Amino acid sequence: MSTIRCDVLVVGAGAAGLMCALTAGQRGRIVQVIDHANKVGKKILMSGGGRCNFTNTGTTPANFLSSNPHFCKSALARYTPWDFIGMVERHGIAFHEKELGQLFCDVSSKQIVRMLVDECTAAGVNIRTDCAVERVERGADGFHVQTAQGRFHAASLVVATGGLSIPSLGATGFGYELARQFGHALLPTRAGLVPLTLSGTHQERFHELSGVALPVAARCNDMEFRNSMLITHRGVSGPAILQISSFWQPGDALHLDLLPGQDAEAWLRAMKRDRGAAELRTVLSEVLPRRLAVRLCEHWLPDRPVRQIDERELLKAAALLQDFPLVASGTEGYRTAEVTLGGVDTRKVSSSTFESQLVPGLHFIGEVLDVTGWLGGYNFQWAWASGHAAGQVV
Repeated sequence: MSTIRCDVLVVGAGAAGLMCALTAGQRGRIVQVIDHANKVGKKILMSGGGRCNFTNTGTTPANFLSSNPHFCKSALARYTPWDFIGMVERHGIAFHEKELGQLFCDVSSKQIVRMLVDECTAAGVNIRTDCAVERVERGADGFHVQTAQGRFHAASLVVATGGLSIPSLGATGFGYELARQFGHALLPTRAGLVPLTLSGTHQERFHELSGVALPVAARCNDMEFRNSMLITHRGVSGPAILQISSFWQPGDALHLDLLPGQDAEAWLRAMKRDRGAAELRTVLSEVLPRRLAVRLCEHWLPDRPVRQIDERELLKAAALLQDFPLVASGTEGYRTAEVTLGGVDTRKVSSSTFESQLVPGLHFIGEVLDVTGWLGGYNFQWAWASGHAAGQVV
């Protein structure tokens, strides 16, 4: 079988890979994209409940976790959310802001995938699916890549294979193996933006509340996120928990403010003054989901009329409502994690071109790198920005 020759071979037809490919193609480069999955952009398709939270207008480097926090600055500054929004608008895709700068498609995430594929097609990019990589070698004249669909030769090889999150969509550790093959160090990987599991007392007392949701402020390791929390059969989820999960590791203290934005002590004093005959569970049900209010009073708070709560108990109850210690035992893991923390160490990768400092012509972009965004469109913006940066130079 003859060798397919190209200027740029992109491994991975996800957000970062497609952005890199269309950018390079627009520069007149001959680009091939290959992916072992049966269709492109699988993670894009399922994101945002099928509506794709494709960027966040408030994106800054502070919204990303990395052992090398300065690494993301250059790419993010050179390709902003407004650059991507411009492409979305040119394709006539209707979108809306949900909250906190998060932009979603009005209709379907399929529109974002179609836009990227159409841009690739217009730029002469060839995309192949069901094309698993079997072997990668580097010679004096570039990269030789053996795949399930034949042999490729390229001057530049771009690794856009993503992380380990959601293996049911085809996620593998291939990009990490490739990085290691060429001498790159890897930082430990773990699930991020992921539900937390409970065990022991908390699990016993909360699992029957599955489906209960409420606004909270989740705090861990000097980080705080205020958003909604969802109690599940196995633990807790919802935006506030997914956000804090990236900053939590087993053994870390995790605290919830169950009345965010309120002064629990002042509220309890007002209840004692104005509603003294009412049970605490009754008044608490007016500011918390009733089932949760009842469960708190069964196990943690005084279960009697508010007027019978003395000063010491009142202060203790206020402290608990404002700083509830939740003992998480673990996470749901990569199965449901939206991202992978850790990955290819960025200290041997150029922050402007994303080229390896060890192997000329080898580039790493997107989630395979040790750069992980918060929940809310930030990881897609990193994919667009890193893909665009590499696409301008390969």
